[in-house]
Amino acid sequence: MKIPVGIVGFRGYSGAELIAYLTRHPHVEPVLLEHRDVEDRPRPLHTKGAKTLACTAESVRSEGLVAVFLATPHDASMEMAPWILDAGAKVIDLAAAFRLGTTENYKRWYKEDHTAPVLLKEAVYSVPEFHRDKARGARLIANPGCYPTAANLAIKPLIAAGAIEREHGIVCDAKSGVSGAGRKPSLKTSFCEVTENFSAYSILDHRHVPEVLQNSELEESEFSFTAQLIPIDRGILETIYFRASTNISSADDLLAIYQKQYDGEPFVRLYPPGQVPDLHSVNHTNFCDIGFKFDPKTRRTVVVSCIDNLGKGAAGQAVQNMNLVLGFDEIAGLL
Repeated sequence: MKIPVGIVGFRGYSGAELIAYLTRHPHVEPVLLEHRDVEDRPRPLHTKGAKTLACTAESVRSEGLVAVFLATPHDASMEMAPWILDAGAKVIDLAAAFRLGTTENYKRWYKEDHTAPVLLKEAVYSVPEFHRDKARGARLIANPGCYPTAANLAIKPLIAAGAIEREHGIVCDAKSGVSGAGRKPSLKTSFCEVTENFSAYSILDHRHVPEVLQNSELEESEFSFTAQLIPIDRGILETIYFRASTNISSADDLLAIYQKQYDGEPFVRLYPPGQVPDLHSVNHTNFCDIGFKFDPKTRRTVVVSCIDNLGKGAAGQAVQNMNLVLGFDEIAGLL
C-alpha cells in the first residue's frame, strides 16, 4: 500500500515535476495541497485525478501525510513549515527559506528578514552525495538550489583534495533554461524577451552564491559566478575555470579524485578526460554529468557540469532526499 505525501505549489514547474516523479514512485502517492494565491491556471495534465485538498494542519493530519514538499516562494515556506512539522509530517522545502543557516546570511542575500529562525538550526541542507547521513530521518530538508547543485558536485571534491590553486580563483559561467525563473509571468521571461536572446543577470550578487561558498568551503573572494539565461525551457550547463594545483600532473589525477568521491553514486556520471556533457544527456533526469579538460603545461582546467534544473536541480533531488528521509531506496521513483 502506498503512503500519501503532499505537494504544495503543484501548479508551478517544480511542483508539476514532483507530480511526475511521485506518480511513478513505488511507495508513495501524491496529494495536491492548495495554499494561497490560487490562480486560474490549469492543473498539470499528469495529475490523473490526484486528490486535492486545502493545505491545513487538519488535512495534513487527516490524510496521514508522512511528508510534504513545499514548491513555494520563500516566504510561504517559512510560514507553512512550522505548522506542517507540528502536524506530524516531514518537510522537504524546494525554496531557499532554510538553506543558508543563519538569519544574517539570509538577510544579506535575500534582502528580507527570516520569519522562522528557530528552524534554521534544525534544517538539513542536503545534496545527497555529500549529506545523506544527515538527511536520513531528518524532519526538515532544505533542498539545494539548481545552480549550486551543479557547481558543488563539480567543485567540492577538488577543493577537498587540494586540487585547485584557490589564490587564482574559480570562475563559474552558468547557463540556465527559462523554467529556472519559475512559472509566474514576467516581462523578463516572456517569449519576446527570451527568444533569440542570451543575457546575464544577478552579476556578482546571485542568491545561490552562498550555497556554493558554504558547501565547498570557499571564500567569497575565491569564487566568481555569473548566471545567464538561454532561450530553452530547461537544463543547466556550468563551465567552471580554474588552475590546478602543482600536485596535479595529469588529467588522470583529477579523474581519480572524482572517481573516489562518486564511485557507486547512482546519479553522478563522469566522462573520460577531454569529453564533456551537454544538456541532452541530463534533461528529464536526476543525473549530474561531469566532464573536464586539463592542460598539463599550464594546469588550466575547464570542468563542465550539467543537470536538469527541474530534475537534479529541484524536484528530482527533492525526491532523492525524501527517499533518504523516509528510509526508501534512494533511487526509488527516479530510475
